[in-house]
Amino acid sequence: MLIAIDGPAASGKGTLARRLAVHYGLRHLDTGLTFRAVGAALVASGLPLDDESAAIGIAETLDLEALDRDRLNAHGVGEAASKVAVMPEFRKAMVRRQRDFAREGAGAVLDGRDIGTVVLPDATAKLFVTADPETRARRRAAEIRSRGGEADDAAILADLARRDRRDAERAAAPLKAADDAHLLDTTGMDIETAFRAAVDIVERARAGRS
Repeated sequence: MLIAIDGPAASGKGTLARRLAVHYGLRHLDTGLTFRAVGAALVASGLPLDDESAAIGIAETLDLEALDRDRLNAHGVGEAASKVAVMPEFRKAMVRRQRDFAREGAGAVLDGRDIGTVVLPDATAKLFVTADPETRARRRAAEIRSRGGEADDAAILADLARRDRRDAERAAAPLKAADDAHLLDTTGMDIETAFRAAVDIVERARAGRS
C-alpha cells in the first residue's frame, strides 16, 4: 500500500502523512528531509553544495530511518537543500532510494513535492494537500513560536510565496498535482477534520482498486 502526499510548504501535508502512517501501520518518509540531510552532510564535510558525485555518494548510504526532523528543519539546512536538489543525477539517485524505501514491507506514506508525479506514479492513493497562503503562514508562525522562536508573519508569508514560485517553476520535478491526485484544501480545517477527510480519500482510492 503506497500513499503519495504532495503540496506546498505549511499546507499540513507532513502532519497528515505522519497521522496516516500510524493509522494504517505503514512507515513514513518526509522526502524533503532526505535532501536536507544530504545538504547538511555536505556542509559538515566542508564540501561544495554543487559536488554532485559527493552528494550521490551520501544519498546512496543515507539511513532514511534515522532522519533528525528537528535538526534538519533549520532554515540554513533548507537553503543548502535547495541548492543540492537541482542536480539532475543526484535527484535520480535520491528518487531511487525513496522508491526502495516505499516498496519495502507492507508499503509506506511518502510526502513531498513530486511523490505522485515522479516518485510513486503508481501509488494506491494520491493526495495534493493545500491551503491558502495566509493560513499556511499562520501555521508556520505558530509552529516556530511553539518551539520558543520568534516569527514575523509578513516575512513568513513572503518566504512561502518565494518557495511556491521556486517549487512550481523548477525544471526538475516541479510542484504540481498528479492528474489522478485528490485535492484536499485544508484552509479552515483543524487537524482532526483534515485527517478524517484524508482517510476518506484513501479509502475511496483503495475501494476503486479492489
